[in-house]
Amino acid sequence: MPDYDFKSPRLFVEADLAANGRIPLDPAQANYLGNVMRLDAGASVLAFNGRDGEWLCHLEKPSKKKADLLPQECLRPQTPPPTLAYLFAPLKHARLDYMVQKAVEMGAGILQPVMTQHVQASRLNIDRMRANAVEAAEQCGILTIPDCREPLKFDAALTQYLPLGPMIFCDEREDAQSPLQTLASLAKGPMSLLIGPEGGFSAEERARLQGEAGVTAISLGPRILRADTAAVAALAVVQAAIGDWSAGNG
Repeated sequence: MPDYDFKSPRLFVEADLAANGRIPLDPAQANYLGNVMRLDAGASVLAFNGRDGEWLCHLEKPSKKKADLLPQECLRPQTPPPTLAYLFAPLKHARLDYMVQKAVEMGAGILQPVMTQHVQASRLNIDRMRANAVEAAEQCGILTIPDCREPLKFDAALTQYLPLGPMIFCDEREDAQSPLQTLASLAKGPMSLLIGPEGGFSAEERARLQGEAGVTAISLGPRILRADTAAVAALAVVQAAIGDWSAGNG
């Protein structure tokens, strides 16, 4: 990433960003800038909405409890959203929060919960998942909030995502060989990465995955990883081998 302002607070907003505009902040955002960050009127704030790039804004405080952003200049144009879909079996709260944040930081464009046979958490708070995605994007200079989708059952997830591009799944039973050569054979472009639950995929699920022509199994090494750790490791491997870290892929 080129030189970047890591000091100014950064906010995701729903409103359009354009010169001479005015963006009223919600109470939580106004409280964050005024009482947590203790910013005075005129302070610089970076804002993005996933459509108009990143803007330098000035803070205006018409009252103690209200705050507006006045967009001044577009600092970074909007980039296309990532094409990597991250499919995962939901975990319990704290570890799911961590996994979602890291998936956003690692370049996932879609966050798709998948209900596998050994899934740990049968209920999922999509609003909480999106809030964690927004927080990660705000902190890490990301311009687009991933699409946080409602859970799908295992078979439905395969039916929906296999036609869109290669699917990579991390198989704890795969021989512990480097996945880089395996991934090098796949074409760059839209793809999905599937991570199973703590108990792993069931025998039936593994058989279904192994029987699909569009699915590629990889190993993450000789050690058994927790699901949230496996997410970071898998995303790093995929992005380095065929994702947006590689040369000529933006």
